[in-house]
Amino acid sequence: MTAPAGGLLAGAARETLREKLRALGFDEVRFARVGPGREDSLREWLAAGHHADMAWMERTAEKRMNPDLVLAGARSVILLGVNYWSEASIENQESRIENPKWARYALHEDYHDTIKPGLAAAGRLLEQECGAAETDYRYYVDTGPVLERGWAARSGLGFRGKNGMLISRTHGNWLFLASILVRQEIEPDAPLRKKPLPPAEAEPAGLLCGKCTRCLDACPTQAFPRPGVVDARRCISYQTIENKGIIPRELRTGIGTRIYGCDVCLEVCPWNRFAQEGRRVLLSSRHDLAERGLAEILALTPVRFAEVFKKTAVKRLKLTGLLRNACVVAGNSGDRALLPELVGLAVHEAPVVRAHAVWAVRRLAGESPASRLLQEARAKETEASVLAEYSADL
Repeated sequence: MTAPAGGLLAGAARETLREKLRALGFDEVRFARVGPGREDSLREWLAAGHHADMAWMERTAEKRMNPDLVLAGARSVILLGVNYWSEASIENQESRIENPKWARYALHEDYHDTIKPGLAAAGRLLEQECGAAETDYRYYVDTGPVLERGWAARSGLGFRGKNGMLISRTHGNWLFLASILVRQEIEPDAPLRKKPLPPAEAEPAGLLCGKCTRCLDACPTQAFPRPGVVDARRCISYQTIENKGIIPRELRTGIGTRIYGCDVCLEVCPWNRFAQEGRRVLLSSRHDLAERGLAEILALTPVRFAEVFKKTAVKRLKLTGLLRNACVVAGNSGDRALLPELVGLAVHEAPVVRAHAVWAVRRLAGESPASRLLQEARAKETEASVLAEYSADL
């Protein structure tokens, strides 16, 4: 199958590469040509502040718009998809409706870690089959300065939905995306759009959505200013994962029972009816997380947190972040039995935990009872962000 260095990889040789990449555990393998693109949408998104405090999005914007700045001489990009849809994860969470709800992807060991060996193997395959050197390719799994969804839509792997996610006709909304920039020229796959767009025009959102707006209508915090555009400042996934500080008070009730991430705009999509269980070669399930009750989470110690969430994506949130989220979920739960744990967290060493614990106690107990329960904690408090929660309008 070996193609001449720098020559076009096409036809049977391309298909052999595709099958060998699939054999490594990737459920989808598509190819796109690196070329000029119009990414005004990224500039507009950043200019509008929709990235919240994710400053790294601004720092890497030029690289995202120009792959040559990531890998000089890049000619193609290989898009790889790993299906994480699981009937077991759905049943496990739905059978425990009283427990906090986790984004489905979090019910695995950290996909960054489990998919990376597959990408390393893919790199070795490119060296063996295409004569590539180690410096002729660069791979990422959701961490590098690459617009994976845009390339994936260009390659026909799926289309960009009104929820801003890549939607596959085969896997619905449940694909992890990885990409490999390569200097090898590979014949590109056709996009889903029958009439190709001009090279400099970006794919609009909702190609195969029709008039459906279920994802936009279902968002608990109204995070979509328009179809295909997510305002991270109002997004539950951003607030419960990326935001390291205070969650805006006006968004907390919308978070509901979601303790880590949010799948609402994915779950309601009609394209999910085609989703089937993936091979899971590059994934390792952690469905036991759905079994953790809220009281247990509120009582976590640093040692226990490390034990329970070892190797999961949740570990990057750290204990303070998880406790903050758990306080919000507790405040929304209506379960007054959680008040002792919350009162204890009102004197936690981290101000961000104390602030949300105070909010939760006041929400569950009511103004006057909460004042009595929090009297000791209030007398010791000096942090402005926490003091603000004692006087905030409920």
